[in-house]
Amino acid sequence: MNLDFPRLRLLSSSMYYLVMIVLAIPFLFPTLWMLTASLKSDQEIFQNPLALIPQSISWDNFTRIFHDYPFAAQYVNSVYIAVVVTALTLIIGALAGYGFARLNFPGKDLMFILCLSAMMLPSEALSIPQFALFKFLGINNTHLPIILLQIFGGTGALAVFMMRQHFLTLPRELDEAALMDGLDRWGIFWRIMLPLARPVLVAVGIFAFLNSWNDYFNPLVYLNSSEQYTLPLGLQTFTDPLGGVFWNLTLAASTLSTLPLLLAFLVAQKQFVQSMVGSSVKG
Repeated sequence: MNLDFPRLRLLSSSMYYLVMIVLAIPFLFPTLWMLTASLKSDQEIFQNPLALIPQSISWDNFTRIFHDYPFAAQYVNSVYIAVVVTALTLIIGALAGYGFARLNFPGKDLMFILCLSAMMLPSEALSIPQFALFKFLGINNTHLPIILLQIFGGTGALAVFMMRQHFLTLPRELDEAALMDGLDRWGIFWRIMLPLARPVLVAVGIFAFLNSWNDYFNPLVYLNSSEQYTLPLGLQTFTDPLGGVFWNLTLAASTLSTLPLLLAFLVAQKQFVQSMVGSSVKG
């Protein structure tokens, strides 16, 4: 069968979209199932587990998680911790990344390797000495250890690495021209380098917010009261007195907990992709 060029192009495009749709199903189905199951009763979820469309839509699951459990307080805890972690990670990561990329000082390479080691070591390996330190400081069962471990742990090290990689891609002539115009190092960083780093700042912000929002291990170690819990810990509290899980409530809470992440990524996906490409250009 002979096909002219327009028909061949249409057939190729159709095959491309068909393959993309098939490949997207394994990624989209769990999210769609969670969204629709959050509108079902606990019995209906297990009557036909693979059904996506509920027999009757019920918003009662969403009202119960706020009325019967401290879900609102846990949501506020997660939001303010994630905002603080993101802001401080951006500030420290940008300053440290600029220093490692553009300044010369003794021991720079060794300090950068030590900084990267925070990404290599699993948090579980350091949990005992960190717990002893925070207990000595008297800040256990507060949110302070969770914030500090995010900023100065793997998340902070990743931020420093990404910012350094971006600043390395900028031409040295920018610094030289700015110095000739009378700017000092702080002026170069604030007025020239930081505005040019907007895409990577967005990506670092998304990573920092995502890691803080999904952090389960550190709140599990340092928090004791349900009012202090963050959302990852709060999701395991929707149980009956015998330990049985209320899956309809857990899925409703999971749906609400994923919304900020989806919205943040949808708003900043263009800058996020640009940053990923730019950070991989120069090592």
